[in-house]
Parts: sequence; structure tokens; C-alpha cells
Amino acid sequence: MPFLEFIAGSVSGAVGLAVGHPMDTVKVRLQAQSAYKGIFHCVAKTYSNEGLRGFFKGMAFPVLTTGITNSVVFGSYSNALDYLTQSKRNDRNQGKPASAAHVFAAGCFSGLVQVFICAPIDLVKVRLQGQATTQRYRGPIHCVAVILKEEGLRGLFRGGLALALRDVPCYGLYFLPYEITRKALTESGKEPGTFAILMAGGVAGVMTWAFATPMDVVKARLQMSGAGGREYRGVLHCMRVSFREEGVRVFFKGLLLNSLRAFPVNAITFLSYESLMRILCPPTR
Repeated sequence: MPFLEFIAGSVSGAVGLAVGHPMDTVKVRLQAQSAYKGIFHCVAKTYSNEGLRGFFKGMAFPVLTTGITNSVVFGSYSNALDYLTQSKRNDRNQGKPASAAHVFAAGCFSGLVQVFICAPIDLVKVRLQGQATTQRYRGPIHCVAVILKEEGLRGLFRGGLALALRDVPCYGLYFLPYEITRKALTESGKEPGTFAILMAGGVAGVMTWAFATPMDVVKARLQMSGAGGREYRGVLHCMRVSFREEGVRVFFKGLLLNSLRAFPVNAITFLSYESLMRILCPPTR
């Protein structure tokens, strides 16, 4: 049934996020601030100034809400693929795979849908993670209240265009290598095993972040610009200023960390999703 994909996506998203949040905090700080010389310097400074808790800043809010965003991603993707291929999930798992074009289109659709829900959640997460020495926000609710007071409802969607430019094509790329890798590691006519799912999920995550990181840097800078960070007039202005002052390397800040984080997080996310779908919607014999 269509809603089962939303349930499985919700649970798998929360599991994956809990695994990867500490590395995500370091990534956000590297991208949005120029005070760190690299990954290890950022880790050392964060730990010395804030202790272990510093790596988990902003985690409560996305853990509570990632179920919503991930359920939208997986649910939208699966149902869009059902519509485009005029087939069901079990049919595709048993020798009737979707074409690459259908997988990419369904992925792009899921990326577009989740932007409207994810933009405010991601903004709050980045603002909380970006707090190092000064405590502008006391928590997620206070952060939302301050943004609404100072910037209005529009402020909750700061960086939304950059998020859309990152997520719409990248979710197409996210599901495509997953489906291709999983198929390559699965014997014809059989259900994919744990190893195939883990590898396919990990590869999908790394490949997606390789393409997503440049716009992820722009998004993080735009989101922090309303919280004491440098002010930018928009996506193009942020790209021009960043390039002029820091060169092309600035758009790949956090790429190594994204890749290291992406493999285990997405491997676990997809394994959780596939396992739950087998329980909730067992294959027909």
C-alpha cells in the first residue's frame, strides 16, 4: 500500500540521521565559517570549547522531524515510480526493473516535494549547529521563534532556492546509482541481500554528495547569513563573493567529510528502509 513507503522512510531516516549527525555538525561549521583550517582542527576546537555535546548540537529537532522529511522522500519516490512504470514494488524486485529515466525522474520529483518541508527544518538545524562560542539560540523552538520575530515567515525559507537547486537533481542521482548497484549485486530473479543493499546505499550516498557539495556550501552560507554570519543577496551573489575571496576550492569544503559520512549513513538508511518494507509489505510468492 502507498502509505507503507512513508512509514518505512520515516523510521529509516531517523536511524541514518542519528549515525551521521556528529560529522554533519563538523561539515556545517567548515562550510559556513572560515575559522577552521580543516576537519581535524574543527573537531579539536569543537571538542575543546564545547565537549562531546558540541557535536550533537541541533540533533533533537531533525531527529524528531527527519521522519517527516524522509517519509516524504521515500514515499514520493516509490509512488512516483509506481505511476511512471505502471507497476508495483514487488514486480520491480522480481525481474521487471524500472528504466534509468524513470528512476531519475521519480527521484527528482521526491527531491522537489521534500524541499517545501525540509527547508525550515534544515535552516534551524544549520543555525543550531553553527553556534560555537555564542549561544544565540537556546534550542529549536527558540530558534524558530527568533527567526519568525526578526525575519518573518519568509526567514524560515532562507536558502530554500539553494536547497532546491541541490536536492532536485541530486535526489534523481541518489536513487539511480542505488538501483543500478543493487541490481548488479543481486542474482537475477532473487531478492537483494543485505550486502547488496548496504553497498548500493553507500555508493548512492557518496555519489550524490560529490555532486551536491558545491550547492550545499552555498546553502549553508545563505542560512547562516541571518544569524550573525556574512550577508548575501542571493545564490549568485553568495557564489561570486565566495569564489572571489576563497577560490574554487571553497565549493568543495566538507566534500571529504560528506563522503566519509555518506557511506555508512545511507547504507544504514536504505537497509532499514528495505528491511521494514519486507516486514510491512512481504513479497508475493
